[in-house]
Amino acid sequence: MLEKVEEIAGRIGNQRHLRSLRDGILLSMPLIIIGSIFLILGNLPINGYTDWLADIGLAPILSKIVNGSFGLMAIVAVFGIAHSLAEYYEVDGVSAGIIALSCFIIVTPDLVAEGGSGISYTYLGSGGLFVAIVVGLISAEIFRFFVQKEFTIKMPESVPVAVEKSFAALIPGLMVVLFWGLVYLLLGLAGIDNIHTLLTNTLGKPLDILGGSLWGTIVIIALNSIFWFVGIHGANTINPVIQPVWLQNTDANRLAFQAGEELPNIITNEFMFNFVWIGGGGATIGLVICLWLFTKSKNNKAMGKLTVGPGIFNINEPALFGLPVVLNFKLLVPFILAPIATALITYFAMDWGLVAKPIGIVVPWTMPPIISGYLATGGKISGAVIQIITLAVSIAIYYPFVKLTDKSQLMEESQEESRDVSKSS
Repeated sequence: MLEKVEEIAGRIGNQRHLRSLRDGILLSMPLIIIGSIFLILGNLPINGYTDWLADIGLAPILSKIVNGSFGLMAIVAVFGIAHSLAEYYEVDGVSAGIIALSCFIIVTPDLVAEGGSGISYTYLGSGGLFVAIVVGLISAEIFRFFVQKEFTIKMPESVPVAVEKSFAALIPGLMVVLFWGLVYLLLGLAGIDNIHTLLTNTLGKPLDILGGSLWGTIVIIALNSIFWFVGIHGANTINPVIQPVWLQNTDANRLAFQAGEELPNIITNEFMFNFVWIGGGGATIGLVICLWLFTKSKNNKAMGKLTVGPGIFNINEPALFGLPVVLNFKLLVPFILAPIATALITYFAMDWGLVAKPIGIVVPWTMPPIISGYLATGGKISGAVIQIITLAVSIAIYYPFVKLTDKSQLMEESQEESRDVSKSS
């Protein structure tokens, strides 16, 4: 049964479109994190600081940098998704990505003003993610179809490679652009003037029920732990589908924070990675600390020393595969229960106003707990305090199960030592 589940989930995790989606969104992460740094610099929790920035003229510059980095999430993603999928098919990924980027601009409605026309940051950022996903995937499929069917312009061998690739992309690229131009025309004839609104309503709302609600989030957390338990990378399997929702919620909080408005979302990318999965999937920070501090067997003590360092930086593969947690039914219950507990405690603490919500800053998932909570909530002590509480809860949940496994491990080690002594005598 487990082998069948592992095989199916493995196929899902390696499915080319999901993998391309994941890789495309990851391509935008450096810009998102850089933008978050400047968002912090523009909103340090110091009395009079923002007024001082406005007085010296730095506030609009910092805001421009944030919009020019964090706010370009969708256009980076559309290039990355198309590039990754085309590379999977072993066709020119750069050309496919550039053409997909062009098509994203084609289907995005213009913002017309007296000074000219352009495109709103709303659609270049998280608000355009769903269109970026659809355009990136479909564009790459059309592009590779014409390339693989050899509907391309052939150049002599003496022509430089760069020139050859440019001409080879002409006909496939033309077909992709014509397709999306036709889509834009048909939507206009049907009275639909904004593809972003259409896809957000049709794709985004059902996913938001799963990725944006507390109970849907608990289902995701449980699935993530179950996938990891059978040896499958839970994040790689689940995140490509759900992470666009979390990133949109993150960006909505960022925009609200910059405008001085109430933050609309609790469940964001940072809520999941910095407050729920502390120590990695399964909230295993509690597990590695228990191994480090509360075990007596030689094997478990050694694993504790080896895993506590990476665990502090939310890297838990050494514990998952070294202890192991994978297929270890003695640890299945806390591996599912601990992250659900951290999610519930943090969610209700934020919902009741006891803890500040994430303000839209994307904190790297490798940032240690306490520091990440402080940063994600915009320099609020409550963000660090709730992580201390959930860290303690994670330890308390794992503790009895670790002690039981340690007791069993001690008995095995004692028996092995007895056998070695008897053999030597």
